[in-house]
Amino acid sequence: MSHSHPADLVFTGGPVHTVDPARSRATALAVRGERIVAVGHDEVHELIGPRTEVVDLHGRLLVPGFQDAHVHPVGGGVELGQCDLSGAVTAEEYRRRIRAYADAHPEAEWITGGGWSMEAFPGGTPTRQFLDALVPDRPVYLVNRDHHGGWANTRALERAGLDARTPDPADGRLEREADGHPTGMLQEGAMMLVAAAVPAPTLATLTEGLLRAQALLHSYGITAWQDALLGNHAGMADPSPAYAAAVRSGRLTARVTGSLWWDRARGTEQLPELLARREELTAGRLRATTVKIMQDGIAENHTAALLHPYLTACGCASDNSGISFIEPGALRHYVTELDAHGFQVHFHALGDRAVRESLDAVEAARKANGWTDHRPHLAHLQIVHPDDVPRFRRLGATANIQALWAVHEPQMDELTIPFLGAERTAHQYPFGDLLRSGATLAAGSDWPVSSPDPMAALHTAVHRCRPDAPADSPAFLPGQRLDLGAALAAYTAGSAYVNHLDDTGTLRAGNLADLAVLDRDPFEDPAGDIAATRVLQTYVGGVLVHSAAS
Repeated sequence: MSHSHPADLVFTGGPVHTVDPARSRATALAVRGERIVAVGHDEVHELIGPRTEVVDLHGRLLVPGFQDAHVHPVGGGVELGQCDLSGAVTAEEYRRRIRAYADAHPEAEWITGGGWSMEAFPGGTPTRQFLDALVPDRPVYLVNRDHHGGWANTRALERAGLDARTPDPADGRLEREADGHPTGMLQEGAMMLVAAAVPAPTLATLTEGLLRAQALLHSYGITAWQDALLGNHAGMADPSPAYAAAVRSGRLTARVTGSLWWDRARGTEQLPELLARREELTAGRLRATTVKIMQDGIAENHTAALLHPYLTACGCASDNSGISFIEPGALRHYVTELDAHGFQVHFHALGDRAVRESLDAVEAARKANGWTDHRPHLAHLQIVHPDDVPRFRRLGATANIQALWAVHEPQMDELTIPFLGAERTAHQYPFGDLLRSGATLAAGSDWPVSSPDPMAALHTAVHRCRPDAPADSPAFLPGQRLDLGAALAAYTAGSAYVNHLDDTGTLRAGNLADLAVLDRDPFEDPAGDIAATRVLQTYVGGVLVHSAAS
């Protein structure tokens, strides 16, 4: 190492967790420009020159920047500025927040926002009357925590022209009162019936939401992400213009891979539009090289696609096996075409049938096009049939996990397990089996569906319990736990692989200096409260983008 080219930035007083299996730990790291130039020990100090900034870690842990492989930052950031119901799980608290927001925004033509949890209401379905009592004079439309359902008051239903005669759309349903009138709860595709009447947010609102989200994600040590939905769906405005504006103004500091939305009402005639959008949205730190296909819904409202029917409340088989949004033969054709045009495919696959159909589509593309490096990935993976676990490795399909959902909570214990039965319940979120089978794991949050904090997700992946769970809480399928090293690798190197950011995700010379400094070394006590770990600094390309108030 020579003094002639000193480093711009040197971290010392380690530990440095490299996520490099050949050398997991170092004690010093040097950065010149936007790249790492050395990872090691005392010899790295030779790169310290008169103008080098030296950061003493004081025993705190330096890790690669986290990468969220499935997130909706613009929607999340916009919602933070609207009627925000996230983080609460009681009808009483929702009543308080909705009334307070409506009182504070008398000028708002519509009251919008969301983040409410199904467990707060009987059967997971709130009513229009609840909202009417709070806001009788203006339309209210609030999406739930998982964004697969919407809740409208009577004024919003009237504004959208919905009544007892309105038929259910093919890809969703209106919950109904005894006389057929909508209750105000809209499942899946039915959300669009009201969402279409809500005034679209302005570009300024969307851009403000993106920048608010980016600051939040950087505060959690996140340096890159995959936006899981660039397009219009379920009343969420297309975030693409906000990204384009942030790139133009130089304010996009994260590295972003965008998943272009596949319109399931159409077929391959949309390919030219997707190719044009890929071209126009690939600039600066933004690349729109992925297409998102949503193959099914969610388990709680019985729209996740299952190989065998859901059970009824009495434990008998029902006549409903959920919804495959795209017919499996068509899915194989579409994925083969997308792969041939150089797109990565990002699947929403939650039920065991949707997982199998998605893997079958990847297999069809491999057979038709050969083994391309487009890195398909399947997100959510709530129920995976054991026969399909080894197919991820065999097909080179990455398992994109959302660890925060693999816990006992009312949404799982009351709205899911009774309707799956014991055998399928045991197939849920099989992270450990996937890792042992040789699959590549990536990780994400699906924020605003759940917290964007990677440390909370790592805690849950390791413990299979919510971070705030009492000490004696039962773990959810503890045989599927990951060790902390594997979970951290998924949230860094695994997601970097999915994002085609091959010079990030690990700390080695030549890689980009995308880094996070944690306030402790959670490996010192991996059986403890990993979620209590905080991020002190975040760097993208060697530039400080977040510093916690000390």
